[in-house]
Amino acid sequence: MIILIPAYEPDLQLPALIRSIRQAEPWLPIVVVDDGSGPEYRGVFDAVRDLGCHVISYGRNRGKGFALKSGLGFIADNLPGHDVVCADSDGQHRTADILRVADSLREDRAGQCWSTMVLGSRKFTGDVPARSRFGNTATKMLFTLATGERIPDTQTGLRGYPAAMIPWLRAVRGDRYEYELNLLLEARNAGYAIRSVDIATVYLDHNSGSHFRPLADSVRIYAPLLKFLASSFTAFLVDTVLFVLLTLLADSLLLAVLGARAVSSAVNFMVNRRIVFDHGRDRPAGTTGIRYF
Repeated sequence: MIILIPAYEPDLQLPALIRSIRQAEPWLPIVVVDDGSGPEYRGVFDAVRDLGCHVISYGRNRGKGFALKSGLGFIADNLPGHDVVCADSDGQHRTADILRVADSLREDRAGQCWSTMVLGSRKFTGDVPARSRFGNTATKMLFTLATGERIPDTQTGLRGYPAAMIPWLRAVRGDRYEYELNLLLEARNAGYAIRSVDIATVYLDHNSGSHFRPLADSVRIYAPLLKFLASSFTAFLVDTVLFVLLTLLADSLLLAVLGARAVSSAVNFMVNRRIVFDHGRDRPAGTTGIRYF
């Protein structure tokens, strides 16, 4: 088990979190990614390094998704075979909750389950900033409309991934906050399941330590959701129109259902391949099509 923490311009919450994890599990490897924080934050990362963490740094800020994939790449190259728990650096995730997600991964491994992503799901009770409450509710509703799946907390940064999932995690597109939502959108088509465990809802100083940019980052997050939703709605319209036409022309309910579903699912596959998940164009259509159907 490895803890992965992306950090941009962190305060003393980061070394405090790592000391707390060390007290609970002294030998647990921890990888911290300095996402281009700059020289003025060198002291924080030196303190983290002194606590026995692996620290990865690069010159300029590249975004949370890039930081996570950089950390996963380091783990794949230097610490292969370990499950990974990703946590935020701003004090929102308690050590007990991080270890709860880690224990869930250990249980899955003991049961020989290597294809389930574990989400630390917040209940959003108590003193939660209005922006955060609204953002999670809106994203959750759009996600359910687009995918049919109900996930209690689509924006949680506390997540557990089995080691076998790491190559796929590194391949999913997105370098900033949209990356974690893309993982949820693409998990089912990639053959992965998602489950949630309850964690505490913690916001320090009304989330003042967050680097989320309301306009720019919201556009990045909602764009793939809206594309996914538009793709599903287009397939629904094609399915409905063809069903009515085939019913009138063939006078056969079975033929109408099978014909409409075959065409609409093919349309949905091609739209997803070309527009929604545009990196799918680089993969053989036959292989991805079989997995899709």
